[in-house]
Amino acid sequence: MLNEQELKDTIRSIPDYPIEGVLFRDITTLVKNPEAYHDLITTIADQLRELNVDIVIGPEARGFVIGSAVAYALGAGFVLARKPGKLPCEVYSINYGLEYGSDRLEIHKDAVQPGQRVAIVDDLLATGGTARAAVDLVREVGGEVVAAAFAIELSDLGGRAKLGDCPVIAAMTY
Repeated sequence: MLNEQELKDTIRSIPDYPIEGVLFRDITTLVKNPEAYHDLITTIADQLRELNVDIVIGPEARGFVIGSAVAYALGAGFVLARKPGKLPCEVYSINYGLEYGSDRLEIHKDAVQPGQRVAIVDDLLATGGTARAAVDLVREVGGEVVAAAFAIELSDLGGRAKLGDCPVIAAMTY
């Protein structure tokens, strides 16, 4: 099993992307490495296992890559949280702020049932806008958010604080 530093060593860092001054953490190099991808999913799933998760929600798009694999490892269902207009049935939606604007997140109306135990799983916790929106959306439909889990947390950007009382799990912290 790879430790945190060994997992970090599989991540490519790209300076000045998508804008100058940002150091982008690229997980594509981690997920193409079978050992690293397996160990990342196992690390997150092991921390969620005791929480009896019914549903994992993965925000578009890298949350699909991490979240669906975690759901499979837990034997839980998986729900896609998508951008507007991408889901074919009736949706619940929420607007949220981003560092450089705003966006909207949607899930099907029948995706989460009241009382279901839900984990939000994504690749990155930065400022926390997307994760906070996912938590609010789950609570709005009556689900119980038991944790938000991430491959990477950029701790200096304050996203954990934005999640308030929602427990946060991060496989790697920068």
